[in-house]
Amino acid sequence: MSLQKKLSSKEFVVLAEMHTPKGVNIARLVNDARRIKGRVDAIIVPDMDNGIVRMSALAGGVLMRQEGIETIIHMYTRDRNRLALQGDAMAAHVLGISNIVVVHSEDMDQSDHREAQRVTDIDEVELLEGLRTLASGKDMEGFELDGVPSFTTGCTIAPCENDKQLAKELELAAKKIEAGASFIITPPVFDTERFAAFMEKAKGLGVPIIPTVFLLKSLAIAQYIANSEPGADISDELIRRIRKSSDRELEGIKIAGETVAAMKTMAQGVKIQTLGWEHKLPEILDVAAI
Repeated sequence: MSLQKKLSSKEFVVLAEMHTPKGVNIARLVNDARRIKGRVDAIIVPDMDNGIVRMSALAGGVLMRQEGIETIIHMYTRDRNRLALQGDAMAAHVLGISNIVVVHSEDMDQSDHREAQRVTDIDEVELLEGLRTLASGKDMEGFELDGVPSFTTGCTIAPCENDKQLAKELELAAKKIEAGASFIITPPVFDTERFAAFMEKAKGLGVPIIPTVFLLKSLAIAQYIANSEPGADISDELIRRIRKSSDRELEGIKIAGETVAAMKTMAQGVKIQTLGWEHKLPEILDVAAI
């Protein structure tokens, strides 16, 4: 069953994120994807997150399709103008990729190309509207297309440090949904009780909400996120659990798998994010009994 049909039928969907290589050696990407084929509903391929140059998400999506795995690609408004974005979207459709997540455009402070200039010709809402316009048979200037693409589009919610920020993000999310987004991906979840409170506030959006589960690879990473990421909600108890473990790497995998399992009764899906440890995805899915 396709991702779009699963979302429409309110079935639980499992997504896994996999980055393209910084280069052209695709062996690791393809091998990692093969390990979880049949265990996830789709693979999400980011597009130069944090301004780090990598092979394009479009190419990564095509590779997943060649492996028989449904894919979702990211689209940013940071790096391309409206012409390039529309061209990439139509190319994605022709290449068999119909799932697109319009992602918040991160700052370039972590970029490996510090002199690169942001484009930001349009914002996220305008891009979602543009994708919907393409699916109606016209481009963003109203010119008719020769052949009409179709897309399942989603959006993201940015991390929030307090209720005031969350209210603004939910208001923006409502605008994204009105512009065409049919599902939402949240920031990483580390506290299921706080996520339940978030879901109560977000239920009025009326679309599937898919939380992110992030693999904590080490105690240092957990502490860094807890201290520097707004609204991360990594508790002292979770930090202590990792610190006391005799195998902290395995403990991170267990925490991720347990969180995935918890999401089965709290949301309509989950996105698993491992940031370079995609080879650990099968172990996470094992813990989650998926």
